[in-house]
Amino acid sequence: MARPYDSIHTAAARPVSIEASAVERYRALPFPEEWTSALLTLCNAGRDKPLETVPTFRMDQVVQALAPDVLVRPRPNRARGDSRDFWLYVPEDVPDPLPDAALKGLFGAWLKDLRPEPEYRALLSETRSVLLERPPRWQEDVSVELLRYERPTDGGTAAPDSRQFQLATDWLARRILALEPYDYGGGRLRFRAMPRGPMDRGAELVSQALEFEGFRGTEWYSVVINITLHTVPFDPLPRFHVHTHIRRYASRVSAKIGRLFLPFGRKTTVLLRPRVPWLPGAPASDRFAVARLAWSQDGYDWAGGGPAGMLRGMSLREAFPDAEAILTDPAAWLKDDMRAAVLYSTAMGSHEVGPGLMTNQRSKIVEWAVQALPDQLRPVPALVRTRLSGSAPANPRREPSKEPAKTEAECVRAEARRVGAAYALRQMSQPLGAGEVPILETRLLWQTAEMRDTAIAALVAHLDLKGDGGVPTSADAYDGTVDLEWQSPELTVRLRCRRLTHDLGQDLALPEGSRHSREAVTIAIRDRRREVTAFLAKDDAQAPAGTASLPTLALVEIDRAKDFTSGDHDAKFALRLGCADAGVLTQFMAVPKKAKGYNSEKNKEFRAAKAWDDGLRQLGVRVHPEHSLGDQLPEGMRYAAVWMVRKNRRSRTRWAGYVPVAVLVTPDPSGTGLARVEGWDDEARAWVPYPVMLLRLTKRAEVPTGTVPVPRDGEAPVARLSWWADMTEQRQATEEWLQRVRRTLRGTPTLLLAHGQNMRSHWTWLQDGTVVVDKFRDGHAPARRLDPDLRLVRVRTARNRETAQWWAMNPDGANGLAAHLWTDPTADAESARVFWSTTPKARTFKLSVAADKLAPRVNSKGNVTVDTDKAAWNPGLVELAVLGCHPGDGDVPEALALAVHQLRQAPDLPDALSLPLPLHLAGLAQEYVLPTRNEDDEDTAGSGADATADADPDRAAAPGVETAPGPEQLTLDIPLQPRPAEENRGAEPR
Repeated sequence: MARPYDSIHTAAARPVSIEASAVERYRALPFPEEWTSALLTLCNAGRDKPLETVPTFRMDQVVQALAPDVLVRPRPNRARGDSRDFWLYVPEDVPDPLPDAALKGLFGAWLKDLRPEPEYRALLSETRSVLLERPPRWQEDVSVELLRYERPTDGGTAAPDSRQFQLATDWLARRILALEPYDYGGGRLRFRAMPRGPMDRGAELVSQALEFEGFRGTEWYSVVINITLHTVPFDPLPRFHVHTHIRRYASRVSAKIGRLFLPFGRKTTVLLRPRVPWLPGAPASDRFAVARLAWSQDGYDWAGGGPAGMLRGMSLREAFPDAEAILTDPAAWLKDDMRAAVLYSTAMGSHEVGPGLMTNQRSKIVEWAVQALPDQLRPVPALVRTRLSGSAPANPRREPSKEPAKTEAECVRAEARRVGAAYALRQMSQPLGAGEVPILETRLLWQTAEMRDTAIAALVAHLDLKGDGGVPTSADAYDGTVDLEWQSPELTVRLRCRRLTHDLGQDLALPEGSRHSREAVTIAIRDRRREVTAFLAKDDAQAPAGTASLPTLALVEIDRAKDFTSGDHDAKFALRLGCADAGVLTQFMAVPKKAKGYNSEKNKEFRAAKAWDDGLRQLGVRVHPEHSLGDQLPEGMRYAAVWMVRKNRRSRTRWAGYVPVAVLVTPDPSGTGLARVEGWDDEARAWVPYPVMLLRLTKRAEVPTGTVPVPRDGEAPVARLSWWADMTEQRQATEEWLQRVRRTLRGTPTLLLAHGQNMRSHWTWLQDGTVVVDKFRDGHAPARRLDPDLRLVRVRTARNRETAQWWAMNPDGANGLAAHLWTDPTADAESARVFWSTTPKARTFKLSVAADKLAPRVNSKGNVTVDTDKAAWNPGLVELAVLGCHPGDGDVPEALALAVHQLRQAPDLPDALSLPLPLHLAGLAQEYVLPTRNEDDEDTAGSGADATADADPDRAAAPGVETAPGPEQLTLDIPLQPRPAEENRGAEPR
């Protein structure tokens, strides 16, 4: 039984007061604005679409590699008032990392890299002569305030200066480095800092590489500490978050190719420590340098235009490491004082060191780190339970039985699913006659008899259906179409089984070779999509009479993404689109296979059951968590959620764009956990059943014509429209869409939910620097009073480390985990608007909270155990900010937050959700717009958990978990024009 903790601690610190001050001195280098005209003339020579700004990202990368003590800021924009900021910063007590000769050499290499074409040599020479006559000069003794800021926002939220997000965290990191090494019992950790560029969040410290002897040999890993600066709505004090996690290194060479396996098309980060400084006259640095490996025409080399590309004409004191030498013997470079360490990613195969740290060890590392806090900072007070009791909903989740036979509780859950399915079908169909029950139409598109039989049995068990449904006695009968049917008091279930023929589940038809154009991939998806639609249309022509015309569900057996020839060949998205065109929703399950380090045969029953459950979710079948707050919430309150589907330029068809999604959940007044789930159809200007919305969303998955693809490595860059102009247009369209949705919510009490990290870039009212309590804005008009029937809650998760890591303090043993809704004890209880939600650890993660990833420990049974090879997982801290409500009309912000906390605890799911149920449903709609990874990919934990982890960047995410990409998965997508960060004070500008 879990210990009943009354408080939790967070790995966070904040200033002692709004007047707290810390001033540091730097040498700073301004960007030479007087160069801009000449540089743009050089860059735009021969271009049809001229650049608006000078690209500096390659110069920034080289500085990070060769002079890691330099802090590289986003280039100041004088037009936006960045007059106080500089381009490069160096702490005053750090020896000059860029002597004049070295800086001049870097500028020369950068100019040559801007236009390397032979036809521009004369213009390049002329430009170099003009610019280097007026070289930029470092400014000495530049004072920077690291804590105090000018004034809070209109909403009372802290508004740090943009450079404080980088310089203040670096200042705190340097204080941590000055501590005595961390003693973990089996040794001591000595940390080094990472270089920080304009795309990086906060500061990062990495320990020496530690060895772990696994079954297959030695593996390597480090402990990482990240320090980031954030804000909380309506709190005038900013806060520093200290995140800890494990970083693993790739060291196992493939016997087949004789080097590390690096995924094609992805850049791989490498930490470097030269024996002597590369730049002539530069001092030695204690910091790691950073470079990236990527595929080139001649094999893997340093990322195009990076250090190798720019430094060929420069004289270095030591040759830059040879990429091939690192790849063929990575362990030797790790052993040599980490001269080179290739960061591991799950796409490289398995790793015997488990990701993550558990709560007790994490708390010990943080306790050591906070010793470095200056007098101006103190740890954030422990969060305490809210005054309202009843963390669980009125219809709580029941613990599953461990007995092999079905229990009464399991039968009750199955009956609830049948009732829920019948309720969802009734919402979509015409009224039924007396004695009639709805018909649930499902399909099974199978490839292997093994998974076919498993899926049929899983459906029977999931809904507790009676009888065999008419299963044919001969296996040969399955070569055609087989229709099975079950009757229950609540509904009729029909299952049409058909083999997925004509190679529909195999590789997309693409030209031979590893590189495919956007057009080739788009055509292949279009052709397979049409084939799938025709396949299902022929099947429908043979369907029995009386089949309903409602959206149906198909369970599709398909290979994992890794089993296709390449990511471009993956047929999954084409199958989803083709089925949708035929009015069929899809859920996928992997073909059972055995492979090295992977065996999907042993858990096929679990995967089939999970697939049916997720498939029924697409039909709107979910048991709604009924709140336990009685009259503390408005009677008949419903829940709306908005979500922004982001099409990114790395998606399979390489388009860019956005699609807003809205979901409305209306609980049935019977209080039985039933709810009507609808989605917004903007073309019809109406709410439609959730599955109808999903099918209509596929129209938004079309590839727009005229989209400019991001150049692949080695391709010439292509100019594109201004990011600012494009984002302004997107924001205007989103807010007009939001106005249309909001008008339909009048007349009934509605709680509107939005995910901060997902939505705030397009709906700017959600940003910490903008929001004002109990006001609302969804356009250019000034903020106004909230609509009388509307409440607004913003949800923020651990993504980008925006909520702190946490643990429950145990005075009698290992620090553990606690599930509840928490509040800041220093905030006024009546006016508090921000709360924090925690849920239990996912049940499939059994690792003890006392687990030690660094040294052997004695477990509760008195045995010595090693935890280094085990995966650690912790539920993340979810911030619930009640941005708008009506206290004068009896609204209690704490009650609204508790209702949202209860919405994370769906009774029919084995674990808590990462997001409240309406937001969860809205986010899952993006599967019908974007190509997504196979649910059964072995890169996932396979837990069935859907809780937010305070994700270690390199850990494998449980299904449904939202995690920030860490350095191990980093794919740098650099635009020609610098892309600003989301304008949000809760996250560091990038």
